[in-house]
Formats: sequence, C-alpha cells, structure tokens
Amino acid sequence: MKIIKNIISGALLLFSSLLFAQQESAFTLYRYHMNVINPAYTGVDNETMVMSSFRRQWTGVKEAPESQAVSFGTGVGKNLGLGLSMVSSKTFIEKQTTLGLDLSYKLKVNEGLDLYLGIKAGGNIYDVNTTGLQTYSLQVDPALGSINQFNPNVGMGLLLKNENYFLSLSVPRMLNTEHAKNKNGYASVATDRPHIYLSGGYDLDLNPDASLVLKPSFLLRYVKGIPASVDFGTMLQIQNNFEFGAMYRTDQAVAGMVDFTISKRMMFGYVYEVSTRSVMATARNTNEFFIRFKF
Repeated sequence: MKIIKNIISGALLLFSSLLFAQQESAFTLYRYHMNVINPAYTGVDNETMVMSSFRRQWTGVKEAPESQAVSFGTGVGKNLGLGLSMVSSKTFIEKQTTLGLDLSYKLKVNEGLDLYLGIKAGGNIYDVNTTGLQTYSLQVDPALGSINQFNPNVGMGLLLKNENYFLSLSVPRMLNTEHAKNKNGYASVATDRPHIYLSGGYDLDLNPDASLVLKPSFLLRYVKGIPASVDFGTMLQIQNNFEFGAMYRTDQAVAGMVDFTISKRMMFGYVYEVSTRSVMATARNTNEFFIRFKF
C-alpha cells in the first residue's frame, strides 16, 4: 500500500506541475523581488538590497513543491548595477537551482523617466535523486538512474521606470535547453524553455500627504506549450510602513498579501494563497514569506 501511495503521489505532483504551473518558480510578491526575473532591476535607484522569498505550495500534499529565492543588488557608480540571484525549487525527487550574475545599465530618457537595460549570465543545476524510490522489483531498475547536470544560460530584460509607475519586460533564461538526451545510457526528459515576463504597476496617491497609496500591478508569464498565466493584484500602503491587498491568478488561484516595513532597512511580507480548482481541494493552502534588507 505504501508503494502504491508513493507512486500515486509522485504522479500527481509531476502532473500538477505540468498543468497548473510554469516551469520556473512563481512568487506572488513578485513586485518586491523583480531582479530574480529581470536583471534590469539590479541596483535600481542606486540602492543596495538583499532579498529572500520562500514559498511552500499545497501544504496538504506530502513533498509538494517548495521554492526559495535569494538575491543581492547594488549600484556601482552612477549608472551601473551589479548583483547575484539564486532560485531553488524542489518537487518530489526533482530539484533545480538557477544561479545568475546580473548587470544593469541606466539610460536617462527625460527628467523623470529612466530606462534600465539588464543582462543575466549563469545557468541551471538540474538534479533528480531516485535513491529513495521503492519499486516492486528486487533489482535496481536502470531506467531509474539519478541525474545531475549543469546547463549554462543567459537572459536579458528592460525596465522603464519613473516615480509613480514601472513597465518591465524580460526573458531570464533565453536558451531552450533540451534535457531529453542520452547520458551514460540513461534518458533525461526535462526541458528548459524560454519564459517571457511582462509586468507593470502604478502607485496612486489617494490623499495629498501620500499617507494612503494604492498600488495596482500585474505580471504575465508565458512559456511555449503552457497557457499564459497572469497575476492581477493590488496593495494599499498606509503611512509608508504597512501594506495589505489581494491577488487573482488566471490559472485559478487567489491570495491575500500583507507586508510590514519594520525599520528603514528591513521589510517583511507574507502571502496566503489558495487554489480555486476543485481538483486541488485536498491540496489546501500555499504559504509565501518575503524579507528584504536595505543598506
């Protein structure tokens, strides 16, 4: 019975990952961690920041997807930004870690508008660990051999930004790396496909002293072979130190969001997300945490 449960759980996780999610990790508080998907955000406004996000998906499912992102960005001189980014995701026996070195350059469009150009260089570590799998056979199945490989990649992005709004377009991994190949007699079937991200947002002051600010935004994710996914969200900022809001994702998920500015240097955020798909009722909720340090 335990073997059957493991097989069914693994199949459901892999099937759900294909149908309900993009190949790259999706974070709901994307607006505060944009340099993970767009290198043009590195060192934006000449600020130095360290950010981290952790996402635990479907708490009702054992070994469901977990994702973590960590990034660093700083201004170098007047117009350059330099940073590092890491995104790690784990689902059942599969683990992927994407590393990137980010560089941005700022162009002045006019007095209040800047255009940032970004490039990301790095790669993806893909790992499948089959050691813990149970099979009916007493002999080891050669088709279940573990896989560990590194695929180099490169990405780029654009950011148009002024004091009240932003528009972002990026492809963080441009190379379409096919993992389906013969490696030491074993077959790997994973595929890296380019993802396109389009995002925008606007900060609307609701009163003269800007103590109340409405922050609507959206993020479109597109990858060939999977329906496009769009996040529509809005946050209400109060006294520049507390925000709360909601998000709707077109591939059927809703979320509540909140963040606190604890000090001038530290910000903490939390997301409670649920799927509106009836087939995911037993999967329960998704939790996401975010923290940012500004220097």
